[in-house]
Amino acid sequence: MRQKHIRFVVLLGAFAIIGIISIQVYFLQNAWNIKEKQFDQSVMISLRNVAEQMSKYNQTALPHTNPIRKLSSNYFVVDINSVIDANILEFYLKTEFDKVNLQTDFEYAIYNCQTDKMEYGNYLTKNGSAKPNVLTVNLPKYDQYTYYFGVNFPLLRNTIAGDMTIWFLFMALLLVAIIFFVYAIFVILRQKRLSEMQKDFINNMTHEFKTPISSINISADVIMNPDIINDPARLFTYGSVIKQENNRLNQQVDKVLQIARIESQSFHLNKEMLDLNGVIIRVVENCKANSNRSLVINTNLSGSVGSIQADALHLTNIIHNLLDNASKYSGKEPVITLGTTIKEEIIEFSISDNGPGINPEYHHRIFQKFYRIPTGNLHDIKGFGLGLYYVKTICAAHHWEIKLLSEPGKGATFRIDIPRMRNELK
Repeated sequence: MRQKHIRFVVLLGAFAIIGIISIQVYFLQNAWNIKEKQFDQSVMISLRNVAEQMSKYNQTALPHTNPIRKLSSNYFVVDINSVIDANILEFYLKTEFDKVNLQTDFEYAIYNCQTDKMEYGNYLTKNGSAKPNVLTVNLPKYDQYTYYFGVNFPLLRNTIAGDMTIWFLFMALLLVAIIFFVYAIFVILRQKRLSEMQKDFINNMTHEFKTPISSINISADVIMNPDIINDPARLFTYGSVIKQENNRLNQQVDKVLQIARIESQSFHLNKEMLDLNGVIIRVVENCKANSNRSLVINTNLSGSVGSIQADALHLTNIIHNLLDNASKYSGKEPVITLGTTIKEEIIEFSISDNGPGINPEYHHRIFQKFYRIPTGNLHDIKGFGLGLYYVKTICAAHHWEIKLLSEPGKGATFRIDIPRMRNELK
């Protein structure tokens, strides 16, 4: 799938998700408002009937056409204009709420003119039974009434939410579908990125193999010429080319096999006591001897580093890969510096170059398998994108930490923190 097609699918999916969520939220809010209105209407009808029955019981007329006032979403006051008997009021409240099937807890309080306070009546659960409790909130007074009572519904939101269970279920299913869609998009993008890196890997591998194979083929054709036997120097030269290109092929195959080996279940480290500075010096000398370009390699090794416990083969490969990486990306006149220092309980091994540096946005991806920093249409530096991945994996297996310190235009430094052994800390 092309990049523009994936971008179109992602954008279309994002707009669809936003639209679906907006519509769902809109209908959910409307459903909530409808439930609130239905509840208010049921309460108003019930409290109106309670007021009329209390008025009839007290043989007084209601002071207002509509004696009910809603002071908050769950608190109502009712003007009676006569003395209120708490027991009679409670009976009427339970009776009228049952008629309209108002299944929720409620509490009531009666205003006392003498104390100028709301005196708590009772708390009743949704099944109509009294619950010994204290007032959940301080029910406010209403200054415009003299003889009145207040009814509070402390679990109003829970009641409405319970009536809207099916809506919340649909919302949950929608969120699951959205999460699945987002995950699917993530997998598609990840697979596409992996496919592109594998494609680059195959292209680079083909190039790396094709060049030495072509050189070997040409050299073999020359050697097969019967007249070559009369020119020993020329025979030796082309034999050396075959040997050199064969070694190059072996190195490329070894890189691929190294990754396959460390990712298999059979991978294990053969740790032994090694002189870190000695290993570094041997790798540097070997690199200088086998390099086909001029390298300036400086070493700044601390004599007190001593020995570390590591796998000799993999430690050598780590240093070689970091040196090779620094050499390839340091331009025409590479200057590479290797150093070791001791800081408290850590041995720091670092390798720095004078290359163009690495943008911070690539730091977290530089150790990924097959990943190579994008350079547009330029492919001057060939490679598999496996070297730093190998280094990171081997460091992790040794419980070492590798860090990249780099800024554009200031070169790059790879630093490996190696814990010192306990006997050296004493």
